[in-house]
Amino acid sequence: MLTYSLYDIVFYFLLYGFLGWVVEVSYYSIRDRRFVNRGFLSLPLQEPCGFSYALLILIMPSLGKRFVIQFVAAATVFAVVDSLAGVFCHRLSRLSRLETETAFTGTRKNWLEMAVRAAIFLLIYHIVHPVFMTGVSLLPAWLERTVVWAGLALLAVDLISTLYATRSPLGAVSEEITRGRTQQLANRITGHIWRRLERAYPGIRETVAGDADGAADAAGKKIIFAKGLCGDKIIWIFLICALLGDIIETFYCGLVNGQWMNRSSVLYGPFSFVWGIGAVVLTVALRQMMDKSDRYIFVGGFVIGGTYEYMCSVFTELVFGTVFWDYSDMPLNIGGRTNVLFCFFWGILAVVWVKILYPPLSRQIEKIPPLAGKIVTWVIVFLMVCNGLLTAGAMVRYDTRQERPEPAGMVEEFIDEQYDDAFMEARWPNMIGVE
Repeated sequence: MLTYSLYDIVFYFLLYGFLGWVVEVSYYSIRDRRFVNRGFLSLPLQEPCGFSYALLILIMPSLGKRFVIQFVAAATVFAVVDSLAGVFCHRLSRLSRLETETAFTGTRKNWLEMAVRAAIFLLIYHIVHPVFMTGVSLLPAWLERTVVWAGLALLAVDLISTLYATRSPLGAVSEEITRGRTQQLANRITGHIWRRLERAYPGIRETVAGDADGAADAAGKKIIFAKGLCGDKIIWIFLICALLGDIIETFYCGLVNGQWMNRSSVLYGPFSFVWGIGAVVLTVALRQMMDKSDRYIFVGGFVIGGTYEYMCSVFTELVFGTVFWDYSDMPLNIGGRTNVLFCFFWGILAVVWVKILYPPLSRQIEKIPPLAGKIVTWVIVFLMVCNGLLTAGAMVRYDTRQERPEPAGMVEEFIDEQYDDAFMEARWPNMIGVE
């Protein structure tokens, strides 16, 4: 069972409270096109969110891997904490019950919203929280304690000043002045963010208005998300092809070889990084050949695809001490890592991708609303990075667990509880350990 120290719990309360505040403020600021601090206190902290997350990370280990029970527990905790927060705020201030609920928790809560928040929490707990745990474990003890005590001191001062402001006319004036200064600073920050976004997407402010015909910049030209081969489009190509590649490979192995097994590269989600990165490599490397004859594209895909598959095998063996495919028993293989037949398939795939699949896919990606596309893109990047880091940590621990069964620290203890040998071998049954 995981054991968190008191400093760890308070640190996570402050961390998740701040992140909850960032998400809520970002949503309403984008929607209203101005900075909106909906919290009851002046600090950048969503206290109910922080308290709920701190409580849930204590509860989750005792629930094991029963995801349905975890989901129900999370929804219940969010509902209870938000209700208690509204009552607490109402009792200590002179605001009406509706005003305190609006100021402190945003809106009146319902079970559908609680279900959405519970689903988001499970996603964060299983994918993002282990990465945060690793970062916190690397912090010096004195730094963590300093952050905790400083955060609690600021929280106490903020709470006292806010309550004084709501219960005293003089305090209200002082609070109004303070909030006015905070609003000015926030407006400057918000303006800077909007200016940066408009440099990337001229006229992006107009997209928030929800123009049915698509937003246009100052010159009247329609704004196109991920135009050309840019970073945003590469991310979407990676994600889509990683998903489709996993599905295709799963059905291929099941129907041809009679072996239905997981072909995903990560712990969570049906995503094959080999296919996703392969699609990106082919797109970037062969973009100059799109107008050339099929035979040139075939040769390029034959060489590039074979080299890429070989390097992927070398990478997983050197980094994780495991091999996920071995073609040693096939004719014309190259070190068991690839073979001429599969290089031939890479050539055909390159022609199909460049000539048939990529052009319409690119056009569909460019139809995504610019602002929504930008936000979703970076959310995907964040989750995929956390998913990849967690997967790498689980694989490394699977390799080291053979020689050192006892975990060293809270992070390895978490990995051993969630992703033991049985889980890893069931998740990747074709994984072969190497010396």
